[in-house]
Amino acid sequence: MPKPPPSVSQQNRAALAAALDAPPALMERFDTYAAMLRRWQKRINLVSSRSLDDLWARHFLDSAQLFRHLPAEAQVLADIGSGGGFPGLVLAIIGAELGGPAVHLIESDARKAAFLREVSRETGAGASVVNGRAEAVSELCADVVTARACAPLTRLLPWVSGLLATDGVALLLKGATWRRELTAAEKEWTMKTAEIPSLTDASGVILKLEGLTRIERNQ
Repeated sequence: MPKPPPSVSQQNRAALAAALDAPPALMERFDTYAAMLRRWQKRINLVSSRSLDDLWARHFLDSAQLFRHLPAEAQVLADIGSGGGFPGLVLAIIGAELGGPAVHLIESDARKAAFLREVSRETGAGASVVNGRAEAVSELCADVVTARACAPLTRLLPWVSGLLATDGVALLLKGATWRRELTAAEKEWTMKTAEIPSLTDASGVILKLEGLTRIERNQ
């Protein structure tokens, strides 16, 4: 009897494994994460319920695509508004298996922070979870700052600037409004910008920002 064709979820899981050239142990960590996300989603809103059917592509692969763009020398990564763990916890899980920076997940919602701690523990990700607002976190001097679906750039960049080392880089996952957001942000900030096409969203990009400096206004 022929085997049934793989489901969309199975196909997307395979796509993630291929994109990362992931060993079986790494995919087992993601299986644990997926199961926990589905279980916790019944109690707290971690992601859009509709997106659960496309978890592997919509959330895991979308987040994982940042890994190849992390500077090789990066030691500390700060993820703003981690929520259900995207992209920061995904990057921590990959890094725990393949090598990567120490990851700090910044999340203001206490219940989501509890979820992040539990998944980090169960998957062996080793991420540090900071239950607080990004603007109140002052002790980090991150080589990389990441964020996804967090806030428009005009609100997000002051938080990024407060966490980022002088020679650090920001990797921000942005959707269809990224051009408009960037135009507005450039009225207040100077920066070196690269737009990297997204693997999962034809209308979105990874915004890579370096040399982030607020424009001083004459009084």
